[in-house]
Amino acid sequence: MEQTKWGRPTVASVDLEAIRENVRNTARIAGPDTGVIAVVKADGYGHGAVRVAEAALDAGAMMLAVATPEEAVELREAGLEADILLLGASPVPFARVASEMGIIITADSPTWMEQVAGEAPDFGRPLQVHLKVDTGMGRLGVRSGEDLLRMYRTARAAKIVVDGVFTHFATADEPDNEVWRKQASGFREAVALLPERPRLVHASNSAAAFMHPDCRFDAVRLGISLYGIAPSGFVGEHLPFPLRPALTLSTELVHVKRIGRGDTVSYGATYRAASDEWIGTLPIGYADGFLRGLGGQDVLIGGRRCPVVGRICMDQCMVRLPREMAPGEPVILLGKQGDEEIRPDEWADRLGTIPYEVVVTLSKRIPRVYLQGCGEY
Repeated sequence: MEQTKWGRPTVASVDLEAIRENVRNTARIAGPDTGVIAVVKADGYGHGAVRVAEAALDAGAMMLAVATPEEAVELREAGLEADILLLGASPVPFARVASEMGIIITADSPTWMEQVAGEAPDFGRPLQVHLKVDTGMGRLGVRSGEDLLRMYRTARAAKIVVDGVFTHFATADEPDNEVWRKQASGFREAVALLPERPRLVHASNSAAAFMHPDCRFDAVRLGISLYGIAPSGFVGEHLPFPLRPALTLSTELVHVKRIGRGDTVSYGATYRAASDEWIGTLPIGYADGFLRGLGGQDVLIGGRRCPVVGRICMDQCMVRLPREMAPGEPVILLGKQGDEEIRPDEWADRLGTIPYEVVVTLSKRIPRVYLQGCGEY
C-alpha cells in the first residue's frame, strides 16, 4: 500500500539499508563457508516480503525462505529469481507448482514423500526438497533414522532432488541447556545417516547463528534479526554485533484539547484526569496492531515520552501531552526520536508476548514506506 498525500499520517517506514547491514554482519560472523538464508515469511515479519527480499539478496543472502505456498508464489510472481525454500508444510498438489516455478519445498514425512513421488515423473522439471528432521521441536519432520532414510530413498528413486536437510531448535534463544544440546546432537546423527550429504545442511535460526557457532553448518536462517530485532533478551545481551532496527512506526497529532480535573477519556471512562491536562489524539488503534493491551504505553513526542491514556480505540488513541501542542506534531510509536527510543521488545513486555508477534501484528492498512538509508525508495 502506498501512502497518499491526503491519507492519514500513520506510516511504517522500513530502512532497507538496515536490512542489508544485518545480512552483511551475519555473513561476516558466519564465515565464508556458511550462507545466509533470509527468512521473509509473514510478509517479511510485517516489513514487506518483496522489498525486504530484494535488499537481503542485494547484501549477499544466498536464499529466501517462507512459510506458505502462497508466500513462495508471491515472491516468484514479483520477479525474484533466487532460490526460495518453503519451510512449512506443502499440500501434495503444490509439488507440481513448486517444480514448475523452481520453488524448493519441505519433505516432512515418508507418506508425503511417497505421494509426491507417485506424481513426480510427470513434472516438467525436477522437484527439489529439503528433508525436515524433528529433533525436539515437535512440529514438522521425521523423528527416526528409519523414516529419514525412507524419505531419502523414495526421493532418489523418483528423481526428486534432495537439495538439503534441516531441523529447528526450540531453545536456542536461551542459555545453554539440555534440550538444545540434545537437538544438536540428534541432528548431527541424522545427517550422518544419509548416504550422501545434500548441498545444504542447516539448523540455526537467528539465535543459534549468534550463540552456537558449531551449528552454523552450510547456512543459517536469519529471521527476526534480519529486521534488527534480537530473538530474546538473553541473546540481545550477547550479540556478536549491534543489530540495526529496520522499522519506524510514526504518526502525527490530529487533535489537541485541554480537559479539566475529573474529566474522563475514551471508552469505559477508565482514565480520569487528576488535574487540568492537554490530551492529544493519534490516528492509530487496535485495527492497526496498536492493541488495547498497550494502554499506558509511551510514545515519543518532541523527544519526550508521553503515555497513552484511556482505552485504545479501533482507529484512534489518546495521549497525555506535557504542554499544548499543535496538530501535525510528529509522533513516534516504534523507533527513535531525539535521545529516546522505543523498540518492539518494550511493547512485547507490556503485552506479555515476544517482539515477533508485535511486528507481524501491524496491519496492512498502515502504508509501508521504504527508505534506502537517506530517503524514500
